[in-house]
Amino acid sequence: MLSGPRRALAGLVTAGAGIAVSVAVTNLLHARANPIQAVAETIIEITPGSIAESLIHVVGKNDKPLLITGVTVVILLLGAVAGLLSGRRRWPGSLLFVAMAAVALAAEASRPEFGAATLIPLAAGLATWLLVLLWLVPDGLAAPEPAIGRADSRSTSTRRGFLLRAGGVAVAAAVVSVLGDMAGRGRRTVESTRRALHLPVNAGTVPGDVSAGIDVGDMAPWRTPNDRFYRIDTALVLPAVDPDTWKLRIHGMVDKDIVIDYQDLVSRKMTETWVTICCVSNPVGGGLIGNAYWSGVRIADLLAEAGVHPGATAVKQTSQDGWTCGTPIQALTDDRNAMLAVAMNGEPLPIEHGFPVRMIVPGLFGYVSATKWLVDLEVTRFDKFSAYWTERGWSPRGPIKTESRIEAPRNGAQVKAGTVGVGGHAWAQHTGIAKVEYQLDGHAWQRAELGGVPDLDTWVQWAGRVDVQPGSHLLKVRATDKSGYTQTGAQMGVLPDGATGWHRIGFSAA
Repeated sequence: MLSGPRRALAGLVTAGAGIAVSVAVTNLLHARANPIQAVAETIIEITPGSIAESLIHVVGKNDKPLLITGVTVVILLLGAVAGLLSGRRRWPGSLLFVAMAAVALAAEASRPEFGAATLIPLAAGLATWLLVLLWLVPDGLAAPEPAIGRADSRSTSTRRGFLLRAGGVAVAAAVVSVLGDMAGRGRRTVESTRRALHLPVNAGTVPGDVSAGIDVGDMAPWRTPNDRFYRIDTALVLPAVDPDTWKLRIHGMVDKDIVIDYQDLVSRKMTETWVTICCVSNPVGGGLIGNAYWSGVRIADLLAEAGVHPGATAVKQTSQDGWTCGTPIQALTDDRNAMLAVAMNGEPLPIEHGFPVRMIVPGLFGYVSATKWLVDLEVTRFDKFSAYWTERGWSPRGPIKTESRIEAPRNGAQVKAGTVGVGGHAWAQHTGIAKVEYQLDGHAWQRAELGGVPDLDTWVQWAGRVDVQPGSHLLKVRATDKSGYTQTGAQMGVLPDGATGWHRIGFSAA
């Protein structure tokens, strides 16, 4: 019988081999997610919203990689435990591997794409676990292995044989991982297709008067580049949707169902406009906001073609990976430019931002409007369904709140005493910003200069100047929108419908 450390190593290697095989098979089948990713997605879904929000604020954009790594490490550690359990009898270790596979199966079964393409990788991984464990760990009832201290040929041969077997499995697992990665060309193929598209869109021209007229240094650009645009979603694996096979179904409380393919969509009349979108998880002064030039087809036109029934109050959106949200139908049919977007800043949507088609609805937080990888629109009523985030305690309607932030100087910055430029952005999409005021060290509020904007649906730059003496200083900002509402100074968190409060930063002068 192998010693405890060798059994643990055997279980660890076995676990790694099963992971490598299941991931490789997932790639070969071009499935969306492997079993580890399915488990991680399930963890995201069952985690209470308040806890998830706190974790995101701690780890930021590293939340998904850290979760994947954590699940992988747990599997490897449980594999080591399975090896330790395979002492006098091998079945306890095998049973633990079966239990791990059962957990993954439950996670896979909860996904909308559950089927053979998800079962096969899981079955391949489990079979690898059981067979490799059988090979690495000898029958526990065989003659006991000589004690470590007895340097006879049998002991040496046994150790050497075990290490050769374990090393061989490890090398084979590495080779399988590399080959599986090479086979996983789904996203790469879609990316190539995306880059080759020539859509009838343009990149938009930034108006010449968007600057507030004062050079205040390190401010965010008015147009957010695609590669710097924030990304918030629940997808651990980005859906790679081929536009040649993409279809959108519009159904529910309509006169007739409509099914649209990509070519049909992009051949329709295009609308193009600047829109700032924002995540409900954006804290006061946060960076989960961006402004881009979007191109697409007006949703109001498509809904009119389908014929919306009286009494419909919402459109339930579903993405390719099963994520859902509900949007007030009024926001999709009024004068705002709500669209099925196909391009961002003059380029086909990046995959991480919803290629081939996503929703853009000015004036609403993304969790109730901005579905990426969109495949289904159901015209319905709010009292007939619940969506992903509303099931987790968020408000069913998410109008964007009037907000502002300071970008210069940065919090904690040190500046030269004297006249200092201050500035940032303010936003109240589909309402518009009327004025921005800033306050230094509790003195009177001063009115900022505002840059120009093409319409009500974009953020606006603001800027001003303050005279500062050497020492520490506190700067605050607040905005008033065109409805007459002025931001409240009451600090509230993002749950259930967005944060409130004045952004404030501290800096020093010398």
